Amino acid sequence: MPATTPTWDPGQYLRHADHRARPFTDLLARVPDLPAEPPAGPPRIADLGCGPGNATAVLADRWPTAHITGYDNSAPMLERAEEYAGPTAGGGRLDFAYADAEAWAPAEAGETYDLIVSNAALQWVGGHLDAFPAWLDALAPGGTFAFQVPDNLDAPLHALMRELGTGARWKSRLGEVLRREDSVHAPLVYLDRLTRLGCEADVWETTYLHVLRGEDPVLDWVKGTGLLPVLTALADDPEARDAFVAEYRDLLRAVYPAAEYGTVLPFQRLFAVARKAG
Repeated sequence: MPATTPTWDPGQYLRHADHRARPFTDLLARVPDLPAEPPAGPPRIADLGCGPGNATAVLADRWPTAHITGYDNSAPMLERAEEYAGPTAGGGRLDFAYADAEAWAPAEAGETYDLIVSNAALQWVGGHLDAFPAWLDALAPGGTFAFQVPDNLDAPLHALMRELGTGARWKSRLGEVLRREDSVHAPLVYLDRLTRLGCEADVWETTYLHVLRGEDPVLDWVKGTGLLPVLTALADDPEARDAFVAEYRDLLRAVYPAAEYGTVLPFQRLFAVARKAG
């Protein structure tokens, strides 16, 4: 985990909301239907690392009677998500609450879910493989755990950031800040772990070719996510922050050139859907 907890900016994150939402839609397409009315009442769903809540709200379209709770450890994100809170059109309920995924153990509080989802969040959770047993314990028999994470730490987007951040000029300030290369594991690692925990697991990867528009759109994209540890670490030194961003921007321009129709950002993501034995 980064030494500095990122300070999230919901507005910056949502600047590319359409592109960021598509993987979540693709993930949900592989999630099996939930019982319309489980024995314990309406379906119970948790969105772990819900961010600004726009993706969490999509869950109510698929499961309109469900009680859905989005969890996050960012106060700005939770504040933005509150606009979606309240009764849903199908008679369900949508709410949001603080939770740190590294310590989230809902079964200890007597909470049971039919579905636990996580959208582009587990890469920020150190040791998340070790958290899987506690999360699966909180699933009802036959329940589903589904997540997607970016799987592109070897792509120029991140490789250039690491190269710059660990160079002579920045290493003392940023060397321990950037996400480690093992923050996301190989697909087989997830398949093996989930299967050994008694789940029927489906794991796959997809590479999206996002066509971004505007000035320095790849930099604008990463400012909402991967660059946040750097921006947070240098927040008290605007001159240094701007210098790093300018160097990084120039490197990105060379690797992700603009075309007349926009700038193409290849972006690989890893998906997993695990069904607990019923």
